[in-house]
Amino acid sequence: MYVVRKWSVSRARFLVGLYQKFEGVLRALDALWLKIGYDRVEKPITFIEKNVKGLLFDCKMCGQCSLRDTGMSCPMNCPKELRNGPCGGVRSDGRCEVKPDMRCVWVEAYRGSQLVENSKSILFVRFPMDYRLRGRSSWLREVRKQRDKAFYEQADS
Repeated sequence: MYVVRKWSVSRARFLVGLYQKFEGVLRALDALWLKIGYDRVEKPITFIEKNVKGLLFDCKMCGQCSLRDTGMSCPMNCPKELRNGPCGGVRSDGRCEVKPDMRCVWVEAYRGSQLVENSKSILFVRFPMDYRLRGRSSWLREVRKQRDKAFYEQADS
């Protein structure tokens, strides 16, 4: 898995673009998800998401994906599960203090973010983990969030 994870980071620009297109498809299907019911589609979408992101990013299904912001390096692969940057134990060669055979996920995240056009998003502070979302689809969560945002923007006009 580690080799594929490193491959994904080195192709961050391509994967971010692909991710955005896929998210657009999911958003376009929002009316269908509403008709079927989000609770009903959660299980099959989560199954697909877990397998695709598990293969490419060694995804831990936190339900709050930040791959796009972290150069396609999943912060949940950090043994300490640090979501906002490296700990003080990163070795001088960029390796993890807990797993010395692995490069720090934040060193990889920075490398991946440099390949993406808007690399400033790695500097944003991410919210603390909401462990209630663990094991749920972050894809569907994003679609719902976009729909709610559009609804409230329309109501304000």
